[in-house]
Amino acid sequence: MMTLPRRLSTAVACFQILLFVCICNAERYNTRILATQSEKHGEEYCAMYDICGARSDGKVLNCPFGSPSVKAIPFLVGCPACLRNFLNLFCELTCSPHQSQFINVTSISKIKNNMTVGGIDYYITDTFGEGLFDSCKDVKFGTMNSRAIEFVGASAKNFKEWFAFIGRKADLQVPGSPYGINFRPDADVATGMKPMNVTTYSCGDTSLGCSCGDCPSSPVCSSSTLSSPHNKGSCSVKIGSLKARCVEVSLAIVYIILASLFLAWGLFYKRGARKTSLRTRPLVNVTNGGDQVQHVHGKKDKNIPMQMPEDNPQIASGVQLSVVQGYMAKTFRLYGAWVARNPVIVLCSSLAVVLLLGLGLIRFQVETRPEKLWVGHGSRAAEEKQYFDSHLAPFYRIEQLLLATKPLATHEKPPTIVTEENIKLLFAIQDKVDGIRANYTGSLVSLTDICMKPLGEACATQSILQYYKMDPKNFENYGGIEHAEYCFQHYTSDENCMSAFKGPLEPSTALGGFSGSNYSEASAFIITYPVNNVIDKESNETKRAIAWEKAFIKLVEDELLPMVASKNLTLSYSSESSIEEELKRESTADAITILISYLVMFAYISLALGDTPRFTSFYISSKVLLGLSGVMLVMLSVIASVGFFSAIGVKSTLIIMEVIPFLVLAVGVDNMCILVHAVKRQQVELPLEGRISNALAEVGPSITLASLSEVLAFAVGSFIPMPACRVFSMFAALAILLDFLLQVTAFVALIVFDFMRAEDQRIDCFPCIKASSSVSDTDQVNNQRKSGLLTRYMKEVHAPILGLWVVKLVVIAVFAALSLASIALCTRIQPGLEQQIVLPRDSYLQGYFNNVSEYLRIGPPLYFVVKNYNYSSESRHTNQLCSINHCDANSLLNEISKASLVPTSSYIAKPAASWLDDFLVWVSPEAFGCCRKFTNGSYCPPDDQPPCCSSSDGSCSTNGFCKDCTTCFRHSDFQNDRPTTPQFKEKLPWFLDSLPSADCAKGGHGAYTNSVELTGFENGIIQTSSFRTYHTPLNKQIEVFPYSVFYMFFEQYLDIWKTALISLAIAIGAVFVVCLVITCSLWSSSIIVLVLVMILVDMLGVMAILNIQLNAVSVVNLVMSVGIAVEFCVHITHAFLVSSGDRDQRTKEALGTMGASVFSGITITKLVGVIVLCFSRTEIFVVYYFQMYLALVLLGFLHGLIFLPVVLSMFGPPSRRVLVERKEDNKSSASSSL
Repeated sequence: MMTLPRRLSTAVACFQILLFVCICNAERYNTRILATQSEKHGEEYCAMYDICGARSDGKVLNCPFGSPSVKAIPFLVGCPACLRNFLNLFCELTCSPHQSQFINVTSISKIKNNMTVGGIDYYITDTFGEGLFDSCKDVKFGTMNSRAIEFVGASAKNFKEWFAFIGRKADLQVPGSPYGINFRPDADVATGMKPMNVTTYSCGDTSLGCSCGDCPSSPVCSSSTLSSPHNKGSCSVKIGSLKARCVEVSLAIVYIILASLFLAWGLFYKRGARKTSLRTRPLVNVTNGGDQVQHVHGKKDKNIPMQMPEDNPQIASGVQLSVVQGYMAKTFRLYGAWVARNPVIVLCSSLAVVLLLGLGLIRFQVETRPEKLWVGHGSRAAEEKQYFDSHLAPFYRIEQLLLATKPLATHEKPPTIVTEENIKLLFAIQDKVDGIRANYTGSLVSLTDICMKPLGEACATQSILQYYKMDPKNFENYGGIEHAEYCFQHYTSDENCMSAFKGPLEPSTALGGFSGSNYSEASAFIITYPVNNVIDKESNETKRAIAWEKAFIKLVEDELLPMVASKNLTLSYSSESSIEEELKRESTADAITILISYLVMFAYISLALGDTPRFTSFYISSKVLLGLSGVMLVMLSVIASVGFFSAIGVKSTLIIMEVIPFLVLAVGVDNMCILVHAVKRQQVELPLEGRISNALAEVGPSITLASLSEVLAFAVGSFIPMPACRVFSMFAALAILLDFLLQVTAFVALIVFDFMRAEDQRIDCFPCIKASSSVSDTDQVNNQRKSGLLTRYMKEVHAPILGLWVVKLVVIAVFAALSLASIALCTRIQPGLEQQIVLPRDSYLQGYFNNVSEYLRIGPPLYFVVKNYNYSSESRHTNQLCSINHCDANSLLNEISKASLVPTSSYIAKPAASWLDDFLVWVSPEAFGCCRKFTNGSYCPPDDQPPCCSSSDGSCSTNGFCKDCTTCFRHSDFQNDRPTTPQFKEKLPWFLDSLPSADCAKGGHGAYTNSVELTGFENGIIQTSSFRTYHTPLNKQIEVFPYSVFYMFFEQYLDIWKTALISLAIAIGAVFVVCLVITCSLWSSSIIVLVLVMILVDMLGVMAILNIQLNAVSVVNLVMSVGIAVEFCVHITHAFLVSSGDRDQRTKEALGTMGASVFSGITITKLVGVIVLCFSRTEIFVVYYFQMYLALVLLGFLHGLIFLPVVLSMFGPPSRRVLVERKEDNKSSASSSL
């Protein structure tokens, strides 16, 4: 996977906890001044009571006078055990009959001439504090994917920190205590003081019904505790200071045993062979003419030609081919003669077909959409994404800036970015972003026109500037840099830290490069602009967003980058459309590279096809025009392939445009060299028609076998689900097939024309000009008969060295060691595909992705989507999903919550934000400020929202409009503590439209607007709903699936190894069947497959060494490697099969006849075609095509020209060449070899 950019979850609502205090409802005693009061601390007595005043923000203040107490009942939402403990803390404070024993007023204030409490000491035992904290520390606050303690306790780690937060005196207009409360465990017993120590309730008390999500230590949760995953650490063995894996040690032992047995067999066999050679009469071999007898075991210097002239005497050495081979050889012989007689017809007809196919280019299109390139048709993840987008809402678009400091020196930690200067720079950047006006069809588009506004007010921009309400004027008003540092710790509890869009901003979403919670040491600002998204990618909304994104990128490049560079900072950036735009740019980025590759290949082919240069005749014997024509045929085959698929509506990709020309060029040129060299090997005395005919009969079946294997291997790649790889395989398979057909038609005709030109003494490249007769025919004859330097090397140096018995043993041992080592290395290959790989090297996204990996501290959002949730009273679905009290211990949300406790293994960072939990709390009678109704039954909002309050200067004061509102339900109205079906049906739309506020933080508008599909919910079934968190599937009886916007890109890695092994097995099986059908030799087919398997295993080892990941691209390359590697094996194997003599002599003859062609026509041509890819500007071509194909060529060369000849010389199949007796009048020639 692809890693794609990580996205930040956007905070969507503002939620605060308002602490309601029960006030003693006692008769007021006569007013007495605290100074003259004789304080009384004892049972049944209040140290303070009643309301004597109010602050300017409306918060009431108690009277500092003692009074007998009366109990009252408070209300607060939460887990039953935590709720009771938390209520007891404040009920004891305000309503305990023993209040004066643990409450002491320490200061008073004067408000409007009334004496009010200014501060108190609250004596309380540590036992109660610990019990309270333990019962509440794990309670969820699902709306924000977090724990409630983060909001009601400022993320306190213990009860002392929590008490310190609760007791802090709130500033004006800020929720909290109107006076300071000093919680103290030490009480002066002499004065009658006694710390409060009422009994606390444990959240593990089953009678209270706390859920597993709120209380993981509950006994009912122990049976469903999330099992710790087994460590995937592999078995290892330590040998001294060396630590090796068990599989590596095992393979080493296996190799030592096998190598020892093989060497022992080799020595024994050699000794036995020597004894046998002394007792055995040497066999005889009859040469072509039958008039010379040679000892098989004697030295044989002359190369026995594989092709028999048709006027051979009665005794001849012929080749007994298989039925298929014989038919193919006969067909190619007849076809070659016909082409030699009619080259114009063949050339024109073949070119006409190709050009006709090329007309399909008028419908040529390039696919650049990532989801269409890397996500397979029928992908479950893609279907789930489509379902999510169509039933709920598509994931928002992301525009992002990453502003970071530079290290002062190498290997030093970058300095903090949280400085006054940098924040002011950030305000300047934001001002420019706000000023963007993109032009779309004549209308101007700004950020506010397209941004996501969860509460319908301000954009939900994720930036540290939200702590200043996105207003630069507030920077100084709020206290400068100190305010930001304060908000890092109090972003959930302080009103001044709330964002402009009325929600808390988690620092980890706006800062990067810090450790733990040390936000002040952050070295990067992360600015994220969530933009509304729609399903229809061709809609005006999407086009408006794209227009703004292009203007955004242009602003960054033209103005923001210079601005940031002047401050010695770095800036990386991205938009939602960046990847697609960069892919479009990439499609034309390597045009020069493609052109150069063709020129280089053309130059090489011109040299490779020509004869040994002679000063007197090089301008005639050269093959420049033939080489150019061959390269043009390769280009035509690619054009025809692309044209055909374009005509039927298949879009091309950048991989096709850049890789297939190289690939087909490298593959296609091989056959050109083999064909030309085969013609040159024919006896010059034969007429041109006979040479062409014999050459095609000799190599036609072998190049057909190799080409067919390549086409089949590429065709297997078309079954890979990833579209980019599947389409690439389809285009490549057809291109190679067309190239093969052009080679045996048009190129053979061109060979005829070229040899006719040379025989007619016409100059290459200028065939209309005839050279002088100074060049004798003798020179041409000698030049054609004289073996090339490479051919002589193969026969006189390479083959004899490989014929040494010691060399054979060493070669087998070394190649076996390479294969076993590669098997051991295979376990190190990791699945995935980094996003940087598919982009140009000079793309601005390269730096962006690097910075994302370095700075971001939060992963992509994860949604658990529930289908067909039955909320009726008769269904158990509600308790199987929810995670509050009375829900099933193993409910979906409880399981997610437990998984979030082990994020390193579950990859779930936080509990899920549950609309169901919040709705059930919202309608409960305890949440008296939430679900309310007027007397006429219509919805009544909380008291701090219009029309219940009048807003003035940002404050809200009750206007009495909602004085008749009552809570929606009493407990007696519910059924089994759950809303009935009609109640659920009526109140759910209220909940989703309810705005969150201080009086009711559970409002669902914004947080859950797109989490529930209300279409058709009146029948008791909610078709689709989602629960948001950050990552792993937990299936229940209800149909549930996990969804994240990146899942469709990562789905392929679930079974990538299975896909790879099955595809390779099919490809190898196809090659084996083709070889078996054509050769009818199980022996030789098995040897070819053995070499192919070893090449593939070594390829996997190279991937592990080069850290090349396993993905659809590399799987396709491995499958194609099977077809390409066949060329290194099949020609040598078949030349060995039809040669005469013992195995060593046949190996020498095979290398002499085909070794040079394999090296110059296959190895070198592929190297030339592949090496050019290293200059590509796109990393994916360098890694997955240059590196992998270079490794394939080198491994193919080593196995084809070193390992395979050794195996054939030791274990090769018997020869197909036999002695045949012919009558004088039989003028038919023996069947030829390949």
